[in-house]
Amino acid sequence: MSERILYTYFRSTAAYRVRIALNLKGLAYNPRFIHLVKDGGEQHAEAYREVNLQGLVPTLIEDDISITQSLAIIEYLEERYPSPTLLPESAASRAQARSIAQQICCDIHPLNNLRILNYLRTEMQQDDEARHQWYQHWISEGLTAIEQQLTRHGQHQSLCCIGDTPTIADLCLIPQLYNARRFSCDTDDYPTLIKIDEHCMTLAAFQQASPKQQSDYE
Repeated sequence: MSERILYTYFRSTAAYRVRIALNLKGLAYNPRFIHLVKDGGEQHAEAYREVNLQGLVPTLIEDDISITQSLAIIEYLEERYPSPTLLPESAASRAQARSIAQQICCDIHPLNNLRILNYLRTEMQQDDEARHQWYQHWISEGLTAIEQQLTRHGQHQSLCCIGDTPTIADLCLIPQLYNARRFSCDTDDYPTLIKIDEHCMTLAAFQQASPKQQSDYE
């Protein structure tokens, strides 16, 4: 096998998800750091655009195959390296785990990522307070729905989103909670999510993937 490379940025929630997945599966990788802010954003450089046409992180390269989009990368890792699994056993539980992951990756995160916040600041001429309100609104709407969903399905009694073993849902939730705190969002209304976060952060795979543990952390 050729060198496994992950293009990543310490603060990227999408890259954070993939780092957790790689750690849980015990897969070593060589990080290539793409600073999303410095010099206008290294993701816009022509050299990186050759790697990822969207100019986004993460990108995983393995066996000369380049894979973009965090959920696609995680699903690839799950299919190629099925043990330990990142999906629950039953079809219904797998669907539920994917539902939570997609709520975060498709509905919450895209509205609040760096390029959207920058667009609000530059093209829409929104000040810091307006952009902060925007961020908090979509975080609150999204996390409230997930909190209620887990409570309704009885998962508030489990250590993780689906049962007691981390799944793709937890890989997406923990980075999103990290970002919520970074933007001073009130998380008191999400006791189930906070309990899951506290448990996951006792696990080495999550600890080692955290932004503060990355070599490019600043």
